[in-house]
Amino acid sequence: MAAEEAAGMIAIGAGLAVGLAGIGTGMAQKDIGAAAVGAITEDSKMLGKALMFMVLPETIVIFGLVIAILAIFTM
Repeated sequence: MAAEEAAGMIAIGAGLAVGLAGIGTGMAQKDIGAAAVGAITEDSKMLGKALMFMVLPETIVIFGLVIAILAIFTM
């Protein structure tokens, strides 16, 4: 019974790691995306920089996914 409860808590923790990381990334990207669109409309040469700044928050989700995978494989 205790092993099943521990496995359930690990699964909940893994879900929280990915979910909260995704929410945080979404909150960051909404502001960055709005600023990027504004910058691109003023100067189309800013596309590369805007894409770079849009990609940076995605690493947070990747870190959350790595933590979840590590948590699940340590069960």
